[in-house]
Amino acid sequence: MSTNIVDKLTTARVGLLLKAPFFGNMATRMRLVCADDWCPTAATNGRDFYYNTKFIEKLSEKKLEFLFGHEILHCVFDHFGRVGSRDRQLSNIAQDFAVNQILVDERIGEKITEVKICYDPKFRGLAWEEIYDILYEKAEKIPMDQLMKELGDLLDEHIKEQEGAGSEDDKTKDGKSKPSLSKEEAERIKQEIKEAMIQSAAAAGAGKTPAGIMRMIKSMTEPKMDWRQLVQQEIQSIVRNDYSFQRVNRKSMHSGAILPGMKEATTIDVAIAVDMSGSIGEEDASTFLSEIKGIMDQYEDFKINLWCFDTEIYNPQEITHDNSHDLLEYEPQGGGGTDFDVNFTYMEENDIRPKKFIMFTDGYPCGSWGPEDYCDTIFIVKGNTQAEAPFGQTVIYEKEAG
Repeated sequence: MSTNIVDKLTTARVGLLLKAPFFGNMATRMRLVCADDWCPTAATNGRDFYYNTKFIEKLSEKKLEFLFGHEILHCVFDHFGRVGSRDRQLSNIAQDFAVNQILVDERIGEKITEVKICYDPKFRGLAWEEIYDILYEKAEKIPMDQLMKELGDLLDEHIKEQEGAGSEDDKTKDGKSKPSLSKEEAERIKQEIKEAMIQSAAAAGAGKTPAGIMRMIKSMTEPKMDWRQLVQQEIQSIVRNDYSFQRVNRKSMHSGAILPGMKEATTIDVAIAVDMSGSIGEEDASTFLSEIKGIMDQYEDFKINLWCFDTEIYNPQEITHDNSHDLLEYEPQGGGGTDFDVNFTYMEENDIRPKKFIMFTDGYPCGSWGPEDYCDTIFIVKGNTQAEAPFGQTVIYEKEAG
């Protein structure tokens, strides 16, 4: 390991500590690892900062600050494990567009020009999943190789989560092997990163951590309501949901006026949409529907309008107490872009106006979240801890271990 290179990287980390303390604190926890044998630029697994000596030699101190920031944001946003069924190469490019924009906006170091990095101000404010959807639509119109040439180069190597290492999928473009992580090790590193984020934000002090990252930290540290509890409460709130003069409100009789009393709902009417465009796989969808079945089976009668969606509606079914077992055998479908509005259009066209609409999603609409006043809506969000719908209720989905 060249002493001059290590000194150069160390100086850049000190610069970050002084100018952008959150990034500086995150950078100093990483171990510097020379990876000239497989890494053409830089990479990280969340714990180590891999670098190529010749690439580091080309960069100024300011550009090294940008490079450290780039690797840190990949860690912060958990870009290693959130690709799901998406194309991995296109996902990596979308992730680079997202993090490079944040670094420019936050003025972290100086934008690297030694390679044509993925950067376009038109993506400002978009999550990488939204950028992916835009790029994916473009990839359907022109060959992928041509699209890649137009978009720019990855600034770093992206390390995969997988069982074992050294597979054909785990090669650089030069055919050299790079390290990979087992799922168990990746999970340990995720927990380390979460702790480091909280500690780094505290060390940086007020106002020195990007707002988006502070929202993530807030969601980590504040108590969360379990999504099952929320759904249970919301369903319970519509059990007694109508008025009738056949059941008089006795309290009103003392005032000289006769008012209708509440009557029990005969059928609990709920619509459920499962977003199959992002990080929600069939296993998550099946687990979610199994939990929903457990909640609904507590009631004597219910009707669920169920479907999947991406930019279209798939496999719509009506589930009642009589065929509730079908929830466990339901086959999720989809896998394209993301359009929340198609759900509300579908409901309106089919005269579906449920007492509660529950959407299971990764929380990255490519457009609006839908019309606010159509019906009471619950967004159950997996993976995107920053998500907060502009209406209805938002709760983070976390599957219990075991």
